[in-house]
Amino acid sequence: MHRLSVVVPVLNEAHGIVVSLQALAPLRSQDVEIIVVDGGSVDATVALCAGWCDLVVQAERGRACQMNAGALRASGRILLFLHADTRLPSQALVSVEEALASKARRWGRFDVAISGRHRMLRVVAWMMNARSRLSGIATGDQALFVLRDEFHRVGGFPDQALMEDIELSRRLRTASRPVALKPQVITSGRRWEKHGVWRTIFLMWRLRFLYWLGASPERLAHRYP
Repeated sequence: MHRLSVVVPVLNEAHGIVVSLQALAPLRSQDVEIIVVDGGSVDATVALCAGWCDLVVQAERGRACQMNAGALRASGRILLFLHADTRLPSQALVSVEEALASKARRWGRFDVAISGRHRMLRVVAWMMNARSRLSGIATGDQALFVLRDEFHRVGGFPDQALMEDIELSRRLRTASRPVALKPQVITSGRRWEKHGVWRTIFLMWRLRFLYWLGASPERLAHRYP
């Protein structure tokens, strides 16, 4: 059993997947398993992963399906789900293991910083972290981590097209509040900058509000950038 398994869902990430996996290379020497789960890429993503990870898994397209497929193949005591455009802090392994050393804590996430030139990205990151602390809900950008046994106990990610991280958080809160680690993961601001920072902020708020009102994830996914 590895100390930790990092599960990275990908889809057509040839432009940046090597750099992403190179950033994880130091962890492999610390008994950390790196699993890439491809959702049907039509570019060179899969070929480029060779030598930079321990396992490439093929799964149906969709982050929930892909991350569940990776978790089923993982051998780590702890699972960490990482977006391809997100970088872990240097002491991530130690931070995660210390966070889950107490039996009272079963899962957690990192604070997030968003890279990019727009000044509002700092505000967006601050709001994400503050909201997460208040609600006990972790988003995918925050590198959610969980004890493997606990992940499987709650049934993993729900099979839905969007908001799967919110639903998993709700399931895990039945066991404990999440540990909110202050060391920051760095995630790309490309989505906000491509579609407009303010436009993306208001769209995400609206999608979350509609989801809270009961809108289906499949319907909301059509509006997601």
